[in-house]
Amino acid sequence: MASLTESLPDTALTRLFEQKIRSGEAVWFSVPGGNPLFLAGEPADQLYLLRTGRLGAIRREEGHEAQFLGVIRPGEPAGEMALVAGAAHSASVMALRDSEILGLPREVFFQAAESDPEVMTQLARLMILRARQTARKASIGEPSVFGFMAASGAANARDVAEQVATAIGRLDYSVTVVGAEAQHAPTEWFSNVEHAHDFVLYAAEADETGWKTLVGRQVDRLFRVGRGDLVPPDAPDVRAAEPLQKQGLIDLILVQPPNLAAPSGSAAWVDAYQPARFFQMRRGAAADVARLARVITGQSVGLVLSGGGARAYAHVGAIEALHQRGVPIDFVCGVSMGAIVAAGLAMGWDDDELDLRIRKAFVDTSPLDDIAFPLIAMTHGLKVRDRLTEHFGERQIEDLWLPFFCLSSNLTTGAYQLHKRGPVADALRASIALPGILPPSLFNKDVLVDGAVMKNFPADIMRSVQLGPIVGVDVSRGRSIEAADIATPPSVWRWFLSGEWRRGPPIVSLLMRAATVTSGRDLAAAREATDVLILPTLDKVEIRNWKAYEPAVAAGRAATLAALDRLTVPVTDLRRRPSMEETAAKPAMALGG
Repeated sequence: MASLTESLPDTALTRLFEQKIRSGEAVWFSVPGGNPLFLAGEPADQLYLLRTGRLGAIRREEGHEAQFLGVIRPGEPAGEMALVAGAAHSASVMALRDSEILGLPREVFFQAAESDPEVMTQLARLMILRARQTARKASIGEPSVFGFMAASGAANARDVAEQVATAIGRLDYSVTVVGAEAQHAPTEWFSNVEHAHDFVLYAAEADETGWKTLVGRQVDRLFRVGRGDLVPPDAPDVRAAEPLQKQGLIDLILVQPPNLAAPSGSAAWVDAYQPARFFQMRRGAAADVARLARVITGQSVGLVLSGGGARAYAHVGAIEALHQRGVPIDFVCGVSMGAIVAAGLAMGWDDDELDLRIRKAFVDTSPLDDIAFPLIAMTHGLKVRDRLTEHFGERQIEDLWLPFFCLSSNLTTGAYQLHKRGPVADALRASIALPGILPPSLFNKDVLVDGAVMKNFPADIMRSVQLGPIVGVDVSRGRSIEAADIATPPSVWRWFLSGEWRRGPPIVSLLMRAATVTSGRDLAAAREATDVLILPTLDKVEIRNWKAYEPAVAAGRAATLAALDRLTVPVTDLRRRPSMEETAAKPAMALGG
């Protein structure tokens, strides 16, 4: 019988599996693409070695978005940490494409390790390497094989893939684009191409039926390419990549006309293809192509903006500083007032327009002076609604230039509500509905209030969305409320005549601060997901002082510049994976025997 491991690296582990297959103590089986090898919570009773294909590790925690942890390539083991620890699997491992697996029972592995310490040494080295990657919050086995598949005959997937490949090459990686000319190539040819390049981009047009099926089973992640100025097909063909669709590993790129002011109609495309993420790309726009290159190479930057009342003005200064230092922003999210600033950025507002609109909506006149008899809230919330409509109009989240999401708190379900589709103004209205100050928003039959009540700094959610570095600006810490802030006015009439009433009575400070206090545990988890944490000094900015715009913006700008000055590499390089050339040029931790 031919060796089952001859195409794999010659290591102690592969030799062990070959020996145990021949003796009948190990098994050889296949897992169709899209099916699980094992699920989180199942007992770790076998050590697995991937022979052919590709596996993906995915963690799903209650109340959190599924997180793609990375890929497992031929010659690499799976399930080793839980096996050695004697614990249940902490993540699920799924076949990203049709895969062949070698399985070794737990007791057989430990018996072999006692007689051949080299096996355990190799496995221990691999576990240490993966643990280090986890500790520095890096993906374990980053995706390197991507597909670009035209969603209709009007789209040109090869053209998009070629543009992105050129941008990837400028990042000093080796990359190649492969089209239908390789449809009948042997399996070994594909393996050789993937081993010879840092990134491989497969491109398939809408009418290349057989090639599309092959691409759908060959890549780690897939981009569907559509024409944003056209309607999606009446009957979208999604069969070519069903395994990836099941695991949420298909994204959508909508190619828009050049110089388009704002996309429209993107929701129909999202309805048709149900992508995990969607990207807008203006034809001929180098910045949009560069963004996709960063997304693929793990250098895209996600920006997270916390809530914090008037203190969230600091986010405007932080964004100005990031732009000043040339830091790209590729994904953006926020909570409460942070969501409003984040949405403005996603709308495509430059620094001047963001400054102008925030001033007009919140600084020039108070957004909270439409006082109501407090049956549900202290204000009617009509002014806030009108201002959101004035600045965001009927724009849909799907039609924003940057991938965006925000959070509200669902009091009906007791969990946070993730807003990544639908009208921008509706999502923001829910995200800033401070309990007791603004009336709650209603979503179907659910009651939604300010996102800060349950999660004020969603860096961990941003981590599940993208692999690149995360910049977080948290304005919720430090001294936010003091005794003077809640003192009863000595004269109610003088309080009204002075205009102080427009800030709201002292109870507003109490309610706003109570809503934006994050537990230490939640804050630690969120900050753990952040690569650059920015904490503006805002002790002198009262949380309901909507006039304190300039000092808050200045604090955000200063804190961001200081944080960037402390870095030894550009933000985009904080999670940069070394290229094959860079890896070959310096010694690496040996895993072999």
